[in-house]
Amino acid sequence: MTNFLTYEQTGAIVTLTMNQPEARNPLTGNSAVAEFLAACARISDDPSVKVVVLTGAGTAFSTGGNVKDMRRFFEQDIPAIDIRDEYRGGIQRLPLALYNLEVPTIAAVNGPAIGAGCDLACMCDMRLASKTAIFAESFVKVGIIPGDGGAWLLPRVVGQSKAAEMAFTGDAIDATEALRCGLVSAVTESEDLLEAAYALARRIAVNPGPTLRLTKKLMREGQHLRLDSLLELSAAFQALAHKTPQHEEAVTAFIEKRKPRFD
Repeated sequence: MTNFLTYEQTGAIVTLTMNQPEARNPLTGNSAVAEFLAACARISDDPSVKVVVLTGAGTAFSTGGNVKDMRRFFEQDIPAIDIRDEYRGGIQRLPLALYNLEVPTIAAVNGPAIGAGCDLACMCDMRLASKTAIFAESFVKVGIIPGDGGAWLLPRVVGQSKAAEMAFTGDAIDATEALRCGLVSAVTESEDLLEAAYALARRIAVNPGPTLRLTKKLMREGQHLRLDSLLELSAAFQALAHKTPQHEEAVTAFIEKRKPRFD
């Protein structure tokens, strides 16, 4: 059996590809969560990584939870407390790892992103979509709620009203509508999607790695801190940034009127 997730690094850019195309890259009923957790830990521990591109093999990005696997919850009469613990120890570990990953992340949404697959895209910092992509917060269609953090993630991306519309109807939106509501920042032809994602990744990767990680952490903390608290954290992070060799190189290069040379 092949791994669910392939991990490839070129320079400072890591590509994570969900690689179960025959099943449309489901996130449950397989090793997906464990492999995502391992990949996130590997990236966090590797200072050479500056950007991550996440995509799916085949025609789908991810169709989310394995609906057929959900039958066991009622067929096997599994107690509700055990189902809760399964979520807490399983799929719910994915948003905590991916959303809080230290480096910038780009979702290259190559096809349907349904249910937890839509939420997976929202765990990333940026999203690009091919014209064949569709997005659906479709949990209500199968009688469940967004159990993977979608009720927290989606409103922060598209706003409360649009998120409510998507969650309460479960209806899919196409790539054009996703662009209009801010769910994605660009739409491309299918064959151009990865190159567009890598072009964005390269624009990010020319910058100092430690500064990128500090900036992302600051933006994450800014979502729940008061302004005065964020300013205190910013002062501490800025002190760290001023002491990095990358900052020294950037200032020296500016004074010498040349491009900086970062590792």
